[in-house]
Amino acid sequence: MSTVLYVTAHPLEKSASHSLSVGYEFIQAYREANPNDEVIHLDLYKLDIPQLDAEVLSGWGQLKSGSSFEQLSSGTQVKVARLSELVDQFVAANKIVIVNPVWNFLFPPVLKAYIDAICIAGKTVKYTPEGIIGLATDKKLLHIQASGSVLSEGPAAGFEFSHRYLTAVSKFIGIPSIEVIYIEGTGAAPDQAPVIKEKAIQQALELAKSF
Repeated sequence: MSTVLYVTAHPLEKSASHSLSVGYEFIQAYREANPNDEVIHLDLYKLDIPQLDAEVLSGWGQLKSGSSFEQLSSGTQVKVARLSELVDQFVAANKIVIVNPVWNFLFPPVLKAYIDAICIAGKTVKYTPEGIIGLATDKKLLHIQASGSVLSEGPAAGFEFSHRYLTAVSKFIGIPSIEVIYIEGTGAAPDQAPVIKEKAIQQALELAKSF
């Protein structure tokens, strides 16, 4: 049995979101193909994700210097403990599905906060004299992304930072590869939006059989 983290980074309901619509179809098909797997939905807009603020950084520094967890302030304890929960959950998962729109050439900020929570030295990455070693080598990652413009290729490809960033992060923490489903060009060609979304849904349904 595998554990799948279904991570969504969109504030709207799926009826108003191309990315969530395709993500929903994928995860439903995945559940049908893998009835014994556990799927955990992380709605990042409803999730408690502490920012890496002064309290967190100071707390981590204190722990690294030898202080016990109990010596941290109560507020720092809450944040540090929550971040540990998030990265431990990520480490325990086998497969990750990330669903997001593109806003101003990047994903929503809640996704960056989640990435900061899981890129933790000693948990998902290790620093050595020989270089950085990613520790999440046992995972698979699927990225489902919607954008109003076509960013994966063509004249605007240089402005695509979202999938490129996730690819870099995946490599950083050791995930061997990242698959992607694009729903793009719906804003540039609104009359073609249903066709574009349907094509992505069919791609998602097919991929769900083997992911």
